[in-house]
Amino acid sequence: MGDQIMSQNTATEQKMSSEQVREMMANAQRMIEERKRQLQLANNLQMGQMTGPRPNLPQMIGGLGPRSTMRIHIPPVMSAEPDPGAAAAPLFDGDKARKLAELKEQINIKIASGMIKGKAATAEELAAPSKPVPLLLDNEGRAIDTAGKQLLFPTHQPTLKANIRAQKRAEFKQQTNEKPESMEFEQNKYFDDRLAPTSLKARNRGKVGLKFNEPGKYVSLAQRQRMQAQLARLQQEIADKARKTGISTAARLARLSGAVASSTDPKQEYIPKIEWWDSLLLEDKEKEQLGYDYPVDEINVTNLIEHPIQLRCPTEPTDPVYLPVFLTKKEQKKLRRQNRREAWKEKQEKVRLGLDPAPAPKVRISNLMRVLGVEAVQDPTKIEAHVRKQMALRLKTHQDANANRKLTPEQRKDKKIKKLKEDTTLGVHVTVYRVGDFSNQSKKFKVETNAKQLMLTGCILLYRECNVVIVEGGPKQQKKYKRLIMNRIKWSVDNVKGKEDTPNKVVMVWEGTTKQRAFQDMKFKIVQTEEQAREYFKKHGVQHFWDLALSGTVLENVTEGI
Repeated sequence: MGDQIMSQNTATEQKMSSEQVREMMANAQRMIEERKRQLQLANNLQMGQMTGPRPNLPQMIGGLGPRSTMRIHIPPVMSAEPDPGAAAAPLFDGDKARKLAELKEQINIKIASGMIKGKAATAEELAAPSKPVPLLLDNEGRAIDTAGKQLLFPTHQPTLKANIRAQKRAEFKQQTNEKPESMEFEQNKYFDDRLAPTSLKARNRGKVGLKFNEPGKYVSLAQRQRMQAQLARLQQEIADKARKTGISTAARLARLSGAVASSTDPKQEYIPKIEWWDSLLLEDKEKEQLGYDYPVDEINVTNLIEHPIQLRCPTEPTDPVYLPVFLTKKEQKKLRRQNRREAWKEKQEKVRLGLDPAPAPKVRISNLMRVLGVEAVQDPTKIEAHVRKQMALRLKTHQDANANRKLTPEQRKDKKIKKLKEDTTLGVHVTVYRVGDFSNQSKKFKVETNAKQLMLTGCILLYRECNVVIVEGGPKQQKKYKRLIMNRIKWSVDNVKGKEDTPNKVVMVWEGTTKQRAFQDMKFKIVQTEEQAREYFKKHGVQHFWDLALSGTVLENVTEGI
């Protein structure tokens, strides 16, 4: 009786579990079909494009919903009803039966835990964006969505550059043919019709017609050009006659001397009619009248001579200068002997008092036997090595002392600069040179480089008629530079090209002393006119150097013309 009840319960459990298994198997088959489709998609992607990474199948399958997360390998399911011929011919062997039993046990466990549900996923579950949507392909390899509709992707087809250019031209032509909205610009308060677009200007601009020249236009133009040429010829003739008669030279000299105002500076320098020291002799009521015929106040005139206050010369040194005493050769030797003897006596006194150790005998190979005597005979090899060691030690000491006294590269550089750079606090020596032709680059380099090496300041002004070189420094610097300019540089070499050419030369215009420097360094300056040159020198306060150099050039030209 008990066996029958147990068999009935077992059959009921088998029926209930078989219904659940059928439903579960249907879901599993749908999932397997979906996985096959994903595997086919992965194979197609791997064969079509090798550059991309292989797709991850679990991630692609994972986007199908909660049920698609399982990976279940299930063999074909047979009917759960007992077959009468099962005893004669079993459907499954032992291995398959064991696998089916394990599968059923796993499914029952998952159903009990709620991981597998018997019903299909709802629309809200499918619509929830849990993971990326997988790419689905149909039987023909076309991409489809979840509803089975084909997806269209933009494709880039290759074409020729000529077609691209033609397409761009067509688009540009279409844009130009379109009428711009002028009201849109005109209504804007920031619109400026002067900066309107080109297309808008072209639309508003009327048609351009032919323009005919008036009769006699080119005739009048030719007459004007002939008059200008005749005027230039007349001016050239006047200039030649003025140069021959000396009028132009006199005018230039008058302009340089200040008697005539230059064209760039119409205001003449103010020259008072009476000097301030003479105004003290005039009466008070007449001082307001500026003239030379003033009545003199005779009370202020005496027979005494008024001497001005004696001022100290700016170049006079503040400390008294003592002349050094120069000794003869005999006196120098005697003084040296006395100094050495005093030093030797002081050293002997220190040794006698025990302040310094007694010096070791100065042994050499030549006095070896005389100094050591018997010791040298007993072991001559050892004594010779000892003597040579002392000789090497004395030589090393001497070389180390010389190396310590040797100046470093920075000290040598400072010493050289100190030797070249003289003290100009009491006065600056200035020299002005005038060079005829400065077109040779080699001579330019020599003049500039030597000035910088001698630590001189100044300028080199280049003008077509007068080249001026101004250098500032100490007396020794000026002496070396003067020898370079006047003697060492051959100005006439590689300059005379024919008999008519004037040989190049250099002239020292002026040399003297000034209180301070007018230039900070040595530089070149190129000017085109005399006014520019004078303005440049005036900016540095040495315009009189230019007047002096240019007047010398003008006078030389007059002398050569005569």
